[in-house]
Amino acid sequence: MISSLDSAAQSFLTGLGQIQQRLDTAQTELTTGLAINDVTDAPDQMPNLWQTRSDLVQVQQVNSNLGQVSTEVNTAQSVLQTAVSLVEQAETLGSEGASGTSDAQSQQDLAGQLGSVLQQLVGIANTTVEGRYIFSGNSDQTAPYSIDLTQTNPISAYQGSAATRQALAPDGSTFSISLTAQQIFDSSDGSQNVFTSINNLREALLNGDTAGASSAMSDVQSADAYLNQQLAFYGTVQDRVASATDFGQTYVTELQSQLSGIEDANEAADITNLTQAQTQLQAALESEASLPQKTLFDYLA
Repeated sequence: MISSLDSAAQSFLTGLGQIQQRLDTAQTELTTGLAINDVTDAPDQMPNLWQTRSDLVQVQQVNSNLGQVSTEVNTAQSVLQTAVSLVEQAETLGSEGASGTSDAQSQQDLAGQLGSVLQQLVGIANTTVEGRYIFSGNSDQTAPYSIDLTQTNPISAYQGSAATRQALAPDGSTFSISLTAQQIFDSSDGSQNVFTSINNLREALLNGDTAGASSAMSDVQSADAYLNQQLAFYGTVQDRVASATDFGQTYVTELQSQLSGIEDANEAADITNLTQAQTQLQAALESEASLPQKTLFDYLA
């Protein structure tokens, strides 16, 4: 298409359009706070922008997951500390019952208290966090144990499964976060089995078997030491979660800074550009208005 405008008019309109574009860009950046509001604003920066945004979302999700893991691990560590105290209580009760100075009624009473200890330990094994049995391994909707003190073997077989869950750290590494109740309380090694050792002590006292109670005490003490080792596992996991969380928070700050450097507008520069564009636009319009205007008579003269 052939323009009917002369070169001076065309030049004026082109310049006016450029000024208006700078004005619009400055206004948009000041409104959104972003230097990149469209792919065309900085096409060479888009791959870096998209990758940084993706990394930030991923790290924030990992940090959120670590928060949930922290709640679970802290709960496990806390309840296992209580379990250790209960086993120590069982040792005290057993020592009293095996001392040879307790009569039959006292031993019956002590056995009753050991039964209560077992019930509390099973309750700890069945601890839940946010609707999940945290010691049931991957079968976290199933209580790992039940107990019926009227039975010869009062504690049921383990109802859970293996624990294979891993936590993902922001640096990409993974680590185990849990043990099963079977690993903690129901070891295949009888001398380390918390449930079996305390129940054997209980049965000995129920039967008035002082020698048997004295023998059972050795396994209760071994089970106590073993339980403390399982507690130490959760202490190690707590440290790992805390370290991963600290790293994740630092990484988020770093990515947010990178993202800001890519896409954030320079407010001071935008204000300057806006002011200059407004001034240039006003000057251009006033300059154009001050030019002499030709009429048809000028061409007919």
